Amino acid sequence: MHGQSIPAQEAGREFVLTVSCPDRRGIVHAVTGVMLEQSLTIADAQQFGDPSSGEFHLRMHLVREGAPLEVGALRAAMAPTAAEFGMSWALHDMSVRHRVLVMVSQQGHCLNDLLYRAETGSLPVEVPAIVSNHEDFRGLAEWHEIPFHHVPVTSATKPAAEAELRRLVDAHRADTIVLARYMQILSAELCADFPGRIINIHHSLLPSFKGAKPYTQAHDRGVKVIGATAHYVTADLDEGPIIEQDFRRVDHRMSPAELASVGQELEAMALARAVRWHVEHRVILRGRRTIVFD
Repeated sequence: MHGQSIPAQEAGREFVLTVSCPDRRGIVHAVTGVMLEQSLTIADAQQFGDPSSGEFHLRMHLVREGAPLEVGALRAAMAPTAAEFGMSWALHDMSVRHRVLVMVSQQGHCLNDLLYRAETGSLPVEVPAIVSNHEDFRGLAEWHEIPFHHVPVTSATKPAAEAELRRLVDAHRADTIVLARYMQILSAELCADFPGRIINIHHSLLPSFKGAKPYTQAHDRGVKVIGATAHYVTADLDEGPIIEQDFRRVDHRMSPAELASVGQELEAMALARAVRWHVEHRVILRGRRTIVFD
């Protein structure tokens, strides 16, 4: 990537544990005991007992004291406790930087924002590739020294285009796909291939103002609030589990162009927060909703 590289974090020093399981007494005590045995300090812990589902959710940020610890060894130490409590759980070595493949069409505000944050280190990700159905941002990708892949999409070529996307995800070892204003609908089959691994952003004027020029439609109706929604992509168009939303009050003095400018700013900020929370493993996906730890 163009500019200074971000110093690598030492492996085996920091971990994030996420847990979901049926709620009962003793969960935190048991997990904490495992971490103590492995000479891990709990730098941060957040938990939530959900009365609506009877589930317990936990996120722990752990720091290793003494020599580094192999993540596989920590997983092995945690496995008996996870089995005892029936946990769905994951353990991540935070030295492994999350790889995000970004897709874009012809609006670059979210792409620009993500690339700037990644390059400066304020967003802890690597962007191994940019994929677009247009050529507009090839120059930007080249300036950042990121491979750019032009994958045109028509109704006739969509299956081949999605097959190429799958190949690129594998080739670039992408952990997550981010749709930074990528204006193509993904097939249900593709969404099913990457559950909880595709993040999208859209304006929150839906479903009232669909199609072209949504901000002109909103202006004509005199809307008082505009916003943006970042969510996981599912086969239900723009209805996946919500990660983050942002909004701002507007009024009659603002033109459609001014509304659109505010909307683009909100989209960039909401998407950046959603991607950050996702790669920091702060989001626990449970069906159609999310648990987001701050």
